[in-house]
Amino acid sequence: MIYHLHSVFESLQGEGRNMGRPAVFIRFCSCNLSCAWCDTHRDERMTVSDDELLALVRRTGKKSVIITGGEPTIQPGFDQLVTMLKNLGLWVALETNGVKAPLYPERLDYIAVSPKPDFETRYQGNIMLKRADEVRIVAITDKIAPFCRRMREAISATDYYISPLFSGGRAHYRRALKVLHALNHEDPAPFPPWSLSMQMHKILGIR
Repeated sequence: MIYHLHSVFESLQGEGRNMGRPAVFIRFCSCNLSCAWCDTHRDERMTVSDDELLALVRRTGKKSVIITGGEPTIQPGFDQLVTMLKNLGLWVALETNGVKAPLYPERLDYIAVSPKPDFETRYQGNIMLKRADEVRIVAITDKIAPFCRRMREAISATDYYISPLFSGGRAHYRRALKVLHALNHEDPAPFPPWSLSMQMHKILGIR
C-alpha cells in the first residue's frame, strides 16, 4: 500500500481532552470538504509505503499516534494502517470531520470529530460518524449554536468543545465565548457542559 501524505512529525496534541500529549502525527493530504477558513496545509509532500511509514513511526519512539488530515477516513488503506499501528502496541487516535465514519471504529483508541457548519447537509444517514470520544466545533461565526445542538444530538460523545477560529493572524476568542455561553445557558443546561478548547499548538507556535 502507498500512502499519500503531507507529513509525519512529532509534536504535542494541541486541543481537546488530550491537550499536551506527546505523539507522532500522520497527516494525510486530501479532504472531502473545502472549508474557506481551513488553515491546514494539505498539499502532498511525500508518498511512502506501509513499511516505510511504520519505520518512520517506530523511529520517533512515541507510543501515541494521531492520524489527521486532510480527512483520513477517505484515504485508501486507512483501516489497514490502523490495524498495523495497533499491532505495534501503539495508542491510535483519529481526527476526522465526521462526514464518513470509519469502517472499524472499535479498532481506534480515541476519536475526535470536528463537524463543519458550512457543510451541515453532508451530515446525514448511516454514513456519518455517530459516536466519538470528543466533539470539537470551531466557532467560525457567533451564529453556530443551533448547528452545535444538532451535532450533539447526532453524535454521542463524552466531551463537547468549542474552539476559537484562528484567522488573519489572530484568534477570535470572544466569538467562541459567545457561542459557549449560548450553549451552556439553555434550560435545562447540557451536561456535561460545552467546554472551551484552546489550540495550544498555535499559541505556543509549534506544529
